[in-house]
Amino acid sequence: MEFNRPRQLRVSAGNPKRRTPLDLVMNTRIGKLLGKLGIAPRPASGEGLLDLAGALLSLRGKASGPALASTFFDLYEASDMAARLAFLGQIHGLYPQDSTAIEQAIARWNDKRDERATQRLHDATQSPCARLIGMLNLAPDGTRRLLAMRTDLLGAPERTPGLAALDEVFEDAFSAWFNAGFLEMRPISWNSSAALLERIIRYEAVHSIAGWDDLRGRLQPADRRCYGFFHPQMEDDPLIFVEVALTHELPGAIHQIIADPRTVIDPHGARCAIFYSISNCQDGLRGIPFGNYLIKRVVGLLQQELPQLDTFATLSPVPGFARWLSNELGKGAPAPAGTELRTLAARYLVTGRSPKGTVLDPVARFHLGNGARLEAVHTDADLSAKGLRQSHGVMVNYLYDLAEIEANHFALAELGTVAASKAVQTLLEPAKSENGKKKKAAA
Repeated sequence: MEFNRPRQLRVSAGNPKRRTPLDLVMNTRIGKLLGKLGIAPRPASGEGLLDLAGALLSLRGKASGPALASTFFDLYEASDMAARLAFLGQIHGLYPQDSTAIEQAIARWNDKRDERATQRLHDATQSPCARLIGMLNLAPDGTRRLLAMRTDLLGAPERTPGLAALDEVFEDAFSAWFNAGFLEMRPISWNSSAALLERIIRYEAVHSIAGWDDLRGRLQPADRRCYGFFHPQMEDDPLIFVEVALTHELPGAIHQIIADPRTVIDPHGARCAIFYSISNCQDGLRGIPFGNYLIKRVVGLLQQELPQLDTFATLSPVPGFARWLSNELGKGAPAPAGTELRTLAARYLVTGRSPKGTVLDPVARFHLGNGARLEAVHTDADLSAKGLRQSHGVMVNYLYDLAEIEANHFALAELGTVAASKAVQTLLEPAKSENGKKKKAAA
């Protein structure tokens, strides 16, 4: 693909003495090299980024690829959000698939059907944006910088066709790069690096960590575990992590787990492993599924370490319940309490569906989609401001019964049926009976 090399630098309006991000980039060694080649990126509205991306795609050799990719990121990170989004929204449309090259490669394949023809067909059908993403990954810390770029894309106020098309390319690339088979699962302990521990405090998304003493209480005691998935290019920056409490029985409230002080138990006497917080750390990996692999890997590891464990479950928030309940009861209506609140929460989790037909609650969708069973519903379980705001204090247990995971997953995926315990089904029986009475009355 030929790169259009502008010979004149377009000057931005405003103070001519003011140094722009592009001025700083072009003053580097690679910027001077671009100047010698006649490539003069333009500074207006992300055009300099487009020009540098075009330069990367036009490279014949790969020796200068990492330096040019680094220069691109320097300019991208120095640009304001308007320029970033202008680039992200335009790049896919500027570099579409080369239909002529694809037709020639197909003709060669039909004629030869050898290894070279296979490679030519592969190269011709690869999206230019996919190739660009691969080349940008050559820059120092390229993987993390690409994740930040996709975070910008996902945060755009308007999802234009150009952004949507580019996001599909990002998702395909990241699904391959962050395949669970390529990731390293590591324990996270109080003895982990300070950089990693600081990130755990910052990334905790379910039950906020109120400083180092709070973190110590979650990592140091003998009846606590924490594990994370890491990418080889991001040594001390987890992709996702799960906090685990070893307990004698299923907990019904978060304060039973994170209370300070509390009684530490002997892990060899524990019967239950409770996943009480699962935090995705990288916004740029939204939609890339590997959390389910983490839970299954952790279950296997805990079974090896503590073979007496017989129950693997969660204590999970219900983040969409309060919003759903407000729609059901009417805005401003007080939430019920006790059994009625549990019944409504059970109905929301078992029958609530999105317009696409998926389970409505995002946390429920994750665990039920992994083959877990909705085991119990608890009120007054999370009395924090966040817990009261998003679920009126309701929390639930999802049970991972290894013998039933596949059947539960099949029932949800193929039949739309949520696996629920007898206790949860009992909560739903009054609603079923009431619906039956209404049908008989109507008849």
